[in-house]
Amino acid sequence: MDNCIFCKIVRGEIPSRKVYEDELVFAFHDIHPQRPTHILVIPRKHITSLAQVTPEDEPVLGRMLAVSQQLAAAHGSTDGFRNIINTGRVGMQEVPHLHMHIVGGPDPVGPMLKKL
Repeated sequence: MDNCIFCKIVRGEIPSRKVYEDELVFAFHDIHPQRPTHILVIPRKHITSLAQVTPEDEPVLGRMLAVSQQLAAAHGSTDGFRNIINTGRVGMQEVPHLHMHIVGGPDPVGPMLKKL
């Protein structure tokens, strides 16, 4: 996707504070961190959202989860962290490129959702 901001980051057209990359995924610090640890992990391949994944995307989804522990620990979240994947309008996905937030730090991240 030529105009996708995350695709541009992967291609090096937009600078990022990269923390990890391999043949499947790219990870970088969020530009508006919500926690002391706030890293985004994205597939190198453009996938619009979790709602569009196919069986051929299983390796990249597994890699995203597998690297999250090492990235969280390396960036100060040794006692736990949260992975978040927002999907679509209802899930409040802001960038139409699949991405996982790794959030953590020294203190608990808080409740999952507000109770209705």
